[in-house]
Amino acid sequence: MSQPQTPADSPENPTPESPEEALAAAAVAEADALAALTNEVTELKTKNADLADQFLRAKAEAENARRRAEDEISKARKFAVESFAESLLPVTDSLEAGLGIQEATREQLREGSEATLKQLKSALERHKVLEIAPAAGTKFDPHQHQAISMVPAEQDANTVVAVLQKGYLIADRVLRPALVTVAAPR
Repeated sequence: MSQPQTPADSPENPTPESPEEALAAAAVAEADALAALTNEVTELKTKNADLADQFLRAKAEAENARRRAEDEISKARKFAVESFAESLLPVTDSLEAGLGIQEATREQLREGSEATLKQLKSALERHKVLEIAPAAGTKFDPHQHQAISMVPAEQDANTVVAVLQKGYLIADRVLRPALVTVAAPR
């Protein structure tokens, strides 16, 4: 007959029978724990190396993207000026051709000047350079106009009486305000 097993004697919880067996079991458990920790350290070192490599690649990629962006900005500026200058070349050609005519009449000079001015205005408009030339009676706008003087006039106060010099916008930004005289309060 077998004796009933107590929880301490069950196969799940064997009790070492001697101090040597207890030391051996502790050594095995310690060796297993050490092996597990060694594996974990190895895995963490591998993961650390992988993350360091990913970091370096990401850093290099960010640096390359920054350099490409700087190059693109530089090229955009260069080619923007190139495009604008290219659109002004026909104007230069017209002026040189007009100056090359030795015995031009007044009418020919005027006609050539008007055609050249039309070319220049067209080139400016293609690059979004637009005139600011307010009509008489337009309300004075300090963002687009610069008042040179206030004059008595038969129109409402703070309205444009005359434009002394046109202003210009470039892409909705004032390049030069229009110089105007403004109606004084009565």
